[in-house]
Amino acid sequence: MQSIDHRDIGTQQELFFFHKYSPGSCIFLPDGTIILNNLQRLMREEYKKRGFLEVSTPQMFNAKLWETSGHLGKYEENMFKISNCSDDMCCMKPMNCPTHCLIFKHQKRSYRELPLRLADFGVLHRNELTGTLTGLTRVRKFCQDDAHIFCTEDQIGSEINSCFDFIEKIYKIFGFEFSISLSTRPDAYIGDLELWNKAEECLRTNLERWGKPYVVNEG
Repeated sequence: MQSIDHRDIGTQQELFFFHKYSPGSCIFLPDGTIILNNLQRLMREEYKKRGFLEVSTPQMFNAKLWETSGHLGKYEENMFKISNCSDDMCCMKPMNCPTHCLIFKHQKRSYRELPLRLADFGVLHRNELTGTLTGLTRVRKFCQDDAHIFCTEDQIGSEINSCFDFIEKIYKIFGFEFSISLSTRPDAYIGDLELWNKAEECLRTNLERWGKPYVVNEG
């Protein structure tokens, strides 16, 4: 009986493999890299149609960035830290959010620039426990076609709806089905309570307007 495990298929078709010297970090072979590059090409075409601007950001930052963003206080056990980095500790980038905030902040902005949609095929590293690593579905190193949208409050609804359409378009190409969860504020949240409430309500309103079934994932 032929295996349907993607790890076996990846090895049999010479697409990718994993090695003990770098747990949770996939090594893509030539044919696998062709597939990966074509997936990125598809996403780049869709980003361009939808007004996203692609950026590229470093894989390593001073720990002060992650202190400022709150990730070091809430997410430290899942971050790779580098102690012999100049005079300060540095961290491998586990997500792109703070780096895109740096891009937004580095020059004066006008409301006329909004919405500003930044996209990033960023390479991320997360210190997942060895026992939780599972092929390509749970890894330590991965590339996330990630985006952040800077907009005014009255633009949030239209931007959310545009994201829903984007997700549906890509998933349909590959015949994927998906379920939707509205995740609410966790106990260890960062930021202003009033803003969280506004954001949750806006997500809920636009999910209901979109008309697809969803469940609420409390906390």
